Amino acid sequence: MPSAEDPVGPLRPRIQQTLDRFLDRQRDLLEPISEELLPLIDAAADLLRGGKRLRPAFCYWGWRAADEFAADDDVVITTGAALELFQAAALVHDDVIDDSDTRRGRPSTHRRFATHHLDARWHGDGSSFGRATAILVGDLLLGWSDEMFSTAGLSESATRRARPVFERMRTEVGAGQYLDILAQADTAVSPADQVERARRVIVHKSARYSVEHPLVLGGRIAGAPEQLVDEYSKYGGALGEAFQLRDDILGVFGDPRETGKPAGDDLREGKRTVLVAYARQHASSAQAKMLTDLLGDPDLDIKGVDHLRQVLVDTGAVGRVEARITELISDAEAALKRAALHGAGQQALASLITLATTRTR
Repeated sequence: MPSAEDPVGPLRPRIQQTLDRFLDRQRDLLEPISEELLPLIDAAADLLRGGKRLRPAFCYWGWRAADEFAADDDVVITTGAALELFQAAALVHDDVIDDSDTRRGRPSTHRRFATHHLDARWHGDGSSFGRATAILVGDLLLGWSDEMFSTAGLSESATRRARPVFERMRTEVGAGQYLDILAQADTAVSPADQVERARRVIVHKSARYSVEHPLVLGGRIAGAPEQLVDEYSKYGGALGEAFQLRDDILGVFGDPRETGKPAGDDLREGKRTVLVAYARQHASSAQAKMLTDLLGDPDLDIKGVDHLRQVLVDTGAVGRVEARITELISDAEAALKRAALHGAGQQALASLITLATTRTR
């Protein structure tokens, strides 16, 4: 059983075993149809190996903190694994949309299948084949996440309480993904509006489903009172946004050996993050021109990456994001204090604040 001192580590092997067993069942279903389908399972399995497992951890501790004496946690572990399937689906689709080359230090799913097409010397365009296959892998993962949730073994009453959270999470991520695409296409908005738009994107595309929804999901499974669920939502909303802001900084300044992504990849993709929005809001004419000229250039070299990094520092954008992270951490801590939890749950959720905001990958 996870401890407050290590609220994630002991969960990882159990989550992995749950995912492996589930994928083995899917393999048994698909193999009789055709062995040609097995690369889809292999791609999903590779993507689901490792990872931080923070979402299942928030689900687990949301459940356990609300019901400190609960003993049978297998259904919560399985529900947490369903969140990992959902995240994997979002990552596969996100990489297609962003045309990303890598994910966690390995070729992204669409690149993997494009290479497979090329190596097999098949007819047609390999890149199109890779994108189409990745969309299907993402669709499978999305469907599997619901299947795992539905068969996790939750009681009828727990399912009634928890399913609306799971369904809202899926809808909000799709909405946030579209807002992200829109922000990169429709740039005719004021710098101040860009900040608010970027924040709206991260809240709905990733922040809420990274912390708030998993935490509330665990609380709903436990039958937590509404006052506690409300504090969970405030804690999770603040911490999820801080988590994503840290991710945005790592996407520009992170060590590729830690992040598994090339240095400055977010800059090449032209992501309209809060970090970039702050820079545009406070940029000089020369700095604004550099952002316009270089941001979103897929061929941006390390020199160009360094130029954009300097703009982000010199405009004060990095400092503003760090200050916002600090403010959000305080908000999460305040919500946790108001929740008036006791024992391991309180300690674990306090530890998770640090894990989510001081990470290097």
